[in-house]
Amino acid sequence: MSVGADSMVPLFSYGTLQLAEVQRATFGRLLEGRPDALRGFALEPLAVSSAEVVRISGAAVHHIARAAGEAADPIPGIVFAITRAELAAADRYEVDARRVEVVLASGCHAFVYVALD
Repeated sequence: MSVGADSMVPLFSYGTLQLAEVQRATFGRLLEGRPDALRGFALEPLAVSSAEVVRISGAAVHHIARAAGEAADPIPGIVFAITRAELAAADRYEVDARRVEVVLASGCHAFVYVALD
């Protein structure tokens, strides 16, 4: 993905980044997005290591996507258009995940947070 520093970038969320309180705390605004789905991954529980993330999200256990191959059911979620600065803020929020670029069910390229290993 070759976009400039001022360009919007697509971020796919299947979890807490869809919550209004998490968006306000992380981005300072509510995001608008459209439905899409992540293929080739499956969700599993993840104990959150950050007390601040637990406070913001209201949950000590989130779900994380882990590569599962073609047999995995698509994971529904929302694609948001965010700035590079907001992407950096999302990186700080997603302390127990790594950001990767994927192709969603719609064919859209987007960033998503997945399991560390």
